[in-house]
Amino acid sequence: MSDVLIVGAGQAGMQIAVSLRDNGFEGRIELVGEEPHGPYQRPPLSKAFLHGSADIETLELRAPSFYVDNKIVMVPDEKVVSIDLSGERGLAVTDTGREIHFDKLALATGSTPRRLPIEGADLDGVLYLRGIADAVELKNRWDAAASVVVIGGGFIGLEVAAGARMDGKQVTVLEAADRLIARAVSPETSEFYRAAHERRGTSVRLSAKISRIVGDGTKVTGVELDGGEVVPADIVMVGIGVIARGELAEQLGLETVNGAIVVNEFAETSDPRVIAAGDAVLLPHPLGGDAQVRLESVQNAVDQAKTAAKTLAGVREPYRAVPWFWSDQADLKLQIGGLSTGYDQTVVRGTPDDESFSVLYYRDGRLIAIDSVNAVSDYMAVRKALGSGSTIPAELAHNLETPLKTLVVDS
Repeated sequence: MSDVLIVGAGQAGMQIAVSLRDNGFEGRIELVGEEPHGPYQRPPLSKAFLHGSADIETLELRAPSFYVDNKIVMVPDEKVVSIDLSGERGLAVTDTGREIHFDKLALATGSTPRRLPIEGADLDGVLYLRGIADAVELKNRWDAAASVVVIGGGFIGLEVAAGARMDGKQVTVLEAADRLIARAVSPETSEFYRAAHERRGTSVRLSAKISRIVGDGTKVTGVELDGGEVVPADIVMVGIGVIARGELAEQLGLETVNGAIVVNEFAETSDPRVIAAGDAVLLPHPLGGDAQVRLESVQNAVDQAKTAAKTLAGVREPYRAVPWFWSDQADLKLQIGGLSTGYDQTVVRGTPDDESFSVLYYRDGRLIAIDSVNAVSDYMAVRKALGSGSTIPAELAHNLETPLKTLVVDS
């Protein structure tokens, strides 16, 4: 009977363990994570947790008793620092000196925030938001902060900005690109979010060039832009993306690209003895084609982990889930289905000024993705169509009087 070691106790790591048991795996499962908590939900950290409507206990993905009942050995607050696959069995060593022997290995090492490489970035009050410890630090400073500067106009930054405005703080978003959320959405959706945040009182600065972060002694007081203007700040929240944690994969000589662990459609790495899943992974586009993608989402962490668990259990089933994402920014719910990379046409359905609309993406006349803002039925129709390999004719999609679900046709 095999023993499985799972390195990384986030959403993907936990799901691998759970799915192994669901698939009837009876061997030993050891789940090792660096944080002092068991696996928990990350998306609420920038929303419900920050505003006091969720705590650490309510964020837990499973109660501690679950791991005991399912014979999953949960090892928190330890970091795996080395792995040796040269012997008959694998050997991992943690930073406490613990040795873990195993037969099969799963890497679910996740990602870490990209750090700001400028003067003043180490001042007290310059914060990042990835884990519970980050969220606790932000929450402890929240009530006393009158002004918040968010560096980076991505999902996390805009969620924090929206919450800060709801709490009456002065908020400035500084984005280096010429539009918000540029990696994920169309110019139409980007412009909507810029205007919507500004309507709610947030100052959004695009193409912003930051020279340094300034402070009074050790504490941050503002962000200086090129030209000398200083934007006041009691808190500087940095959200400029994440870096895949592929250090252990590189140590093992596995194929990586910019730190991301390359896997096939079965979640196998370049060494088939090792599988990998979650944010740290570069995988084949789940809807087919030659593209490789990194998907930083709960959906991918869960669905790809299920594929990985089946591979570990000896079941060959390729990963084919429709990617989806969401972002709640105050009263604006953005839902994304599919991947818009490589689109050559968009159709805007509805009026952005009404704060309920969708953008459908097409490539070569075929539907590939949707952004929906407060338009759940549109999102669900497209997600279902993508899952069945169907499409929606672009020339019909703009008509609000016709539900999208009635326009789905075989492609």
